[in-house]
Amino acid sequence: MYKTILLEKREGYAIITMNRPREMNALSGEMRFELNDVLNHLENEETIRVLIMTGGEYVFSAGMDIKEMAALSDEEVAPYFGSILQYLKKIYTYRKPVIAAVGGIALGGGFNITTVCDLIIASESAIFGHPELKFGLNPLFSPLRHLVGMAKAKEISMLGEPIGAKEALRIGLVNKVATPEKFMGEAIAMAEGLAARSGRAIESVKKISVMTEKLDKNLSLDLEFDVMVHLFSGPERKIRMNEFMTREYLSKMSKG
Repeated sequence: MYKTILLEKREGYAIITMNRPREMNALSGEMRFELNDVLNHLENEETIRVLIMTGGEYVFSAGMDIKEMAALSDEEVAPYFGSILQYLKKIYTYRKPVIAAVGGIALGGGFNITTVCDLIIASESAIFGHPELKFGLNPLFSPLRHLVGMAKAKEISMLGEPIGAKEALRIGLVNKVATPEKFMGEAIAMAEGLAARSGRAIESVKKISVMTEKLDKNLSLDLEFDVMVHLFSGPERKIRMNEFMTREYLSKMSKG
């Protein structure tokens, strides 16, 4: 179905793998189109409740396709960047959790993809970096600032120094670091855990994380409790609470 990405659907979640290994998963026009297409497709598939985005074990993405960029005419520049903005916005505002599983390098446009995901699992081999200033471009600053704060985001964006996995964990850029053999397993375990939870509740958490930042303390608490009332008034909470109490009862019974 796709030429530059692989799609694997599992129970409750899907894995999207960027698949241009010879080009180090450089984000070509064809890949950008296919990413948009698969994201739109999976967002409306109710059996898929979580996404994992990866580039495989050795590289996440080296960034934009430099050969393609160099050949752009002035008239093509705006549509080109518009196609990038399209999939970044889609991931950033996705109603389902999106996990980036990063093995190897995530540079420039590849780094940008990780910063708009909800959670990042990194291999010990992962390297993040923003070399865009070397080509006269600005890196994507806003999502990075939300992850690591203003001062560190300026440092990463302006200096363009590579960031290893352990440093990325220390500054709050990634959620977890694992060995190259285990990082994908960690991402899958996280996806399975999220898929077992209430999709409505997780979607609400995603919205709250964006909205409360713009509100004062009182209004942010008001919003969160309004969401609690909305979620708790639905039929799902009775089913889930009954399941929980049944599991607790059976656990006690099995212990004597």
